[in-house]
Formats: sequence, structure tokens, C-alpha cells
Amino acid sequence: MQFESLKVFCDVARFRSFSQAAQSNNVTQSAASQIVLQLERRLGVQLVNRSIRPLRLTSLGKAYYEGCKGLVKQYQELEASIRDAQGQLDAQVQVAAIYSVGLGDMGKYVEMLAARQPNAKVHIEYLHPNRVYEKVLEGTADFGLVSFPRKSRELSALPWREEEMVLACPPNHPLAGAKGVKPTQLEGQSYVAFDKGLVIRREVDRFLRDQGVTVKPTLEFDNIENIKKAVAVSAGIALLPAPTLRPEVDTHVLIAVALAGGRFVRPLRIIQRRHSKLSSAALRFIDILRHQNERNGESSTHSPRRVGQSPNGLARKKKV
Repeated sequence: MQFESLKVFCDVARFRSFSQAAQSNNVTQSAASQIVLQLERRLGVQLVNRSIRPLRLTSLGKAYYEGCKGLVKQYQELEASIRDAQGQLDAQVQVAAIYSVGLGDMGKYVEMLAARQPNAKVHIEYLHPNRVYEKVLEGTADFGLVSFPRKSRELSALPWREEEMVLACPPNHPLAGAKGVKPTQLEGQSYVAFDKGLVIRREVDRFLRDQGVTVKPTLEFDNIENIKKAVAVSAGIALLPAPTLRPEVDTHVLIAVALAGGRFVRPLRIIQRRHSKLSSAALRFIDILRHQNERNGESSTHSPRRVGQSPNGLARKKKV
């Protein structure tokens, strides 16, 4: 038996009126009367005494009403709890990100979303790039944040921002005092590289090759934090996104020197499954990520800062 039929009967019993029950259930009075009649035929008993006004339930009608009204209330409460649960799920944003998108910036974006949609909760998982793609493809992340996005039929990539690649070196390095470093000045330098399996390693190698430069890889790591530590102990120099160097530049542990005569940027993109339907909270968070810099009148490209310059020159970041 359909729940709607029970609800109409209970409303007829409660209002003692077919017209009011019909209005409450958004049906015609004739339809409400037919619904109750069908119940009576199915049960083989009379539930409503129609010969008097206002309507009255028969003795069996009263017994049936007492049993049904609890069922109707319970069903309505169940539906409400399911809707609430779905609303909570829709307000949860699952993000998979490469390590170096940065905890500091992301915390600011999460606060902006909370201000606009207080019930929204953002969970950001920082992962190896391969795992970011896996999480998005398998649907356990609403979207991902990656650099140098791969071409994929299953994924689409939205522009987010671009970060200048700069030379990272210790303060005592011969190139540390330069206002700008030409790529050719890196020729023969000891170099701390990304692992060969990473896309950013291939892009850095391509850039150096296009510039006709050969470096000497001394160490290889799969994340920026380890690369920065190696550079700090003079294991070599490295090309890194400028925002990721802010903590070390602020504390004079490393120097960030701009590249001269050969611009090189790291594109950060938002990836999601093609044709996927995102929740309103996820869409709003993406909007915040993509447009906040423009609303603040800031460039989406971050430039390096040397010791002594304004602390606003680098955006705070973490690993790759």
C-alpha cells in the first residue's frame, strides 16, 4: 500500500473533512475521496461515516487510524532523517591535493567557504600526484589539485593559478647575490632534482634542455620539502615554485633568485571527472579557489622574494 494513501486517510480522520485533507496533500477532493474508498474496498470494511457532517470514523475506522497515524509519523521522520543525512553529505567537500598546494592558503579558502556556507565541511588529503588522480577517478574525492595536469579523456582540468619557478640556493652560493639568473648560468651546477617518475621532473628537464643547459643531479626526491632541505645543506641548487620557498626565504635559510631571459612557470589546475555532478558546496569551494586572487586584485602568478623584500612576495606553500 502506498504511503500517500495512508496519509490522506489519516488527514481525513484528523480534519474530519475530505476537502481539508485534499488541500493538505495537494490533491482534489474527489481524489481524496477515491483514495479512502479504495482503502475501504481493500479492507472490506467502512472506515468513514459519510452520512453526517463533519465526517466521523466508524469504530473500525478509529482502530485503523490509531494504528496508521504512528506509521505515518514514523515514515515522515525517516524521510526527514534521510534528507538531513543527504544534506550533510552534500555539504562535505572531499579534496585530494599534491603536497605543495600549501596548508596556509588552503586554510584561508576553507574559512571563506565556512563564512558563505556554514554547514559545509572541507576535508583535504595531501597525497603523491598519482594518488590524487586515483582518488578523483575512483570518486572518493570531489576534485583534485595538481600541477602540470595530464591529458585524460576521463578528467577535465580547470585553470587555477601559475607559480614562477625560481632558483633555490643557500645564502653562501655564488649565485645567491644575483638579481636574476640566466638559465645558462646553471650549466654544470650540482643539482637536487625531483624523482624521474614525476611530471614536474620531466617539465624541468625539458626546460633545461630547451635552454641548452646540463646540470649534475646529486640527489632526487619526490617532494619539495626534502629538496629544500638538501639545498639548504649545499647538496646542490634546484628550480622550485616560488611560493614554496617563502618559509625558508623568511628565515634566511634559502635564497630565491628569479630566472632572467627564460620564464618558467608551474601551472596548478583543478581536476575533476568529466560530466560529474558536484554538490553546491564543492562548486562554491572551486569558485573560491579560482577567483579569490582576482577579487583581491592579486595576480595568479607568484614571484620570488629575496631577503629584505616585502613578505608579500611569496605565497605560503608546502611540498610537491
